[in-house]
Amino acid sequence: MASGVGQDWLLLRGLCRESGHWGDFPSLLQSAFPGARVRCLDLPGAGTFHDEASPKRIELITESVRQRAAANDLLERPATILAMSLGGMVAWEWLQRYPDDIAGLALLNTSFAGLSPFFHRLRWQSYRRFLQILLEKDVYRRELAIIRLTSNRRESDHELAAIWANIQQQRPVTIRNALRQLCAASRYRPAPYRQQTPVLLLNGKGDRIVAQECSKAIHSRWSIPLVSHPWAGHDLILDDGIWVAKCLQDWTQQLSEIT
Repeated sequence: MASGVGQDWLLLRGLCRESGHWGDFPSLLQSAFPGARVRCLDLPGAGTFHDEASPKRIELITESVRQRAAANDLLERPATILAMSLGGMVAWEWLQRYPDDIAGLALLNTSFAGLSPFFHRLRWQSYRRFLQILLEKDVYRRELAIIRLTSNRRESDHELAAIWANIQQQRPVTIRNALRQLCAASRYRPAPYRQQTPVLLLNGKGDRIVAQECSKAIHSRWSIPLVSHPWAGHDLILDDGIWVAKCLQDWTQQLSEIT
């Protein structure tokens, strides 16, 4: 594979989410890349680090995540980062600051200020539901509402909400940290794309949080390959993890053929 793309995977979730929200996708990715190492990283203020205050700048979040990856020997060779939404901003900034750390980036339903207007980055149709989620006191109802906003599949909403509610009870993300992460995302202005590092964009045409125009804007600005799922929502992994894994396999195969 080109420059080790797909040999070491680091997975970054998005706003208020943590490693546990990947579900069984890391195992699915491991099956798709049987010789690879697959690891998940938590953002400050979430998961293992839920007791911390999340920085209000993507640059500082990136430094925190990168330092912990290095401390856990996850950067012994260049990694391929798979990142969703806000995690995609962290991955992009990581590439700009430490290009030697990264073999490639795969970004899911992400968006950048300066390339897309705010009402595309957080679609105006979702404002009311987003506020209701932030104010919901019952953990189970809040997680169920998140699933129904971010996913377009309905087969196991209640079972998944119970699992996610348990995650929130064990490692709670506070409203304060949610707002701090939102602040970081809203302020982030990306540096230009470093053309030597492979990047892939994946998005869902049924995303009700981030408009698909955001991925198209990144694609248009830097001619980065974009593959769109015909119906999936914001949580591409939850809606069709098999499709995501197949896209990643195709991408790495194409890169290996180029070299």
